[in-house]
Amino acid sequence: MNASTEPRPLARLEDVTQHFNVGRPNEQQVLHGVSLELHRHDFAALVGPSGSGKSTLLNVLGLLERPSGGTYELLGEATQALDDAARTRLRGRALGFVFQFHHLLPAFSALENVLLPVLMRDGRIAPSWRARARELLASLGLAAAEGKRPGELSGGMQQRVAIARALVLDPPLVLADEPTGNLDTASSDEVFALLRRLHAERGIAFVVVTHDPRLAARCDRLIELVDGRVRRDGPTGD
Repeated sequence: MNASTEPRPLARLEDVTQHFNVGRPNEQQVLHGVSLELHRHDFAALVGPSGSGKSTLLNVLGLLERPSGGTYELLGEATQALDDAARTRLRGRALGFVFQFHHLLPAFSALENVLLPVLMRDGRIAPSWRARARELLASLGLAAAEGKRPGELSGGMQQRVAIARALVLDPPLVLADEPTGNLDTASSDEVFALLRRLHAERGIAFVVVTHDPRLAARCDRLIELVDGRVRRDGPTGD
């Protein structure tokens, strides 16, 4: 396949740098010229020691931080010059987020938590969105839990609700930051298997930050970050 017919990447970073406390005595450079592409077929593990810049890179990919230098394109759109409102719109169209701690609202039901991104974007919830949220919960084995509050659910069930929330707006790319880090081994395996199924069935690309070598080995691609630089980027097991 030549360059002209290659599918456009979901995300492309070129020579991205990130500095904090610029101009101060404690100025720190966290990312050092990171370049990578993410495609629709990717199920990638992002690994590296603590302090290697994984969270910063995930925040840049998630449009939660603006890089200090380099370029970042998301869905083919250059993000550097976008104002906050445009970044928020693009984030809602392109990205879903799953975190180690599910951040569900305790006073809301599972269904209401899943619908939060819709409410934040539209200011209202149309019946079609409610039906989609119910379908998502059912597909994740949570049809009987849609009316329950987070405190009535197990940790694995709460994380599945958080995954449904990440998917409700049908993003092409999901960023998952230690999504199983707060779960026991059985629940961790269950949630990871669910992510793999969603990738296969729905064509969603995933970037999964993990410290668990077992889970990293079950991804298709391994991106290793060390001292803010990409040390390795290739198929798992190479």
